[in-house]
Amino acid sequence: MRLHRGYALAALSIFAVEVVIALFVRDAFIRPVFGDVLAAALVYCGLMAIFDTPKTAAAMVAFAFACLIEALQYLDALTFLGLEQNPIARVVLGTTFSWGDIIAYLVGAIAALLIDKRLSKP
Repeated sequence: MRLHRGYALAALSIFAVEVVIALFVRDAFIRPVFGDVLAAALVYCGLMAIFDTPKTAAAMVAFAFACLIEALQYLDALTFLGLEQNPIARVVLGTTFSWGDIIAYLVGAIAALLIDKRLSKP
């Protein structure tokens, strides 16, 4: 383990954008689609900031993590945990399963990987 400042800064920047989107954007694309793309990129950057792992593996783990969250939505985990009225849990875990979200997570993980590989070239 190590802290890679570049990835940490990227993760913090994406997180800040996600917070702004969650608080202020109410539309049919940026919040539900682009927000999910950024969520997978955030997990990718967070993993790369902390762990020494191959980039492709980090992208796959980011996508798998996002799919796990989506599966928890499908299983209505918020209700099972008694958190359906908790606004923070609703934002973090989400409330509604969607195959479109899974596609957005895949796009985000691939985009993060490709951008990272592009920026890492000497």
